[in-house]
Amino acid sequence: MSDEAARVDVWLWRARFFKTRSMAARFVEQSRVRLTRAGQETRLDKASRAVKVGDSLVFALGGRLIAVRVEALGERRGPPAEARGLYSALQNSSDAEAGASH
Repeated sequence: MSDEAARVDVWLWRARFFKTRSMAARFVEQSRVRLTRAGQETRLDKASRAVKVGDSLVFALGGRLIAVRVEALGERRGPPAEARGLYSALQNSSDAEAGASH
C-alpha cells in the first residue's frame, strides 16, 4: 500500500475496532463493511481492499451500527486516544467514539 492508502483490515485494527488483525480480516471477508468513496458505495469483501482519508465506513458490531469517516491512516496500533484520532463519527454514531474493541 502507499502512504495515501491502507488495507481495510489493518485500519480497523489500528482504530481499535478489533483486538486482532485476523478478526478484522474475517469480518471484512464476510462482506460486513460498506465503504463510501466519492459518493460511490461498495460492500468490501477482501481484507486487502484499500481505504483512504475521506472514505466513510459503515458496519454493525456488537449490536451497534458504526458509521465513521477515515481521518488518518495511522502508523501503528497505538493507545486508544491515538486510535480515536484515526476517525470521526458520522450520523450520531456515538458508539464509534468509544472505539469498540471487539
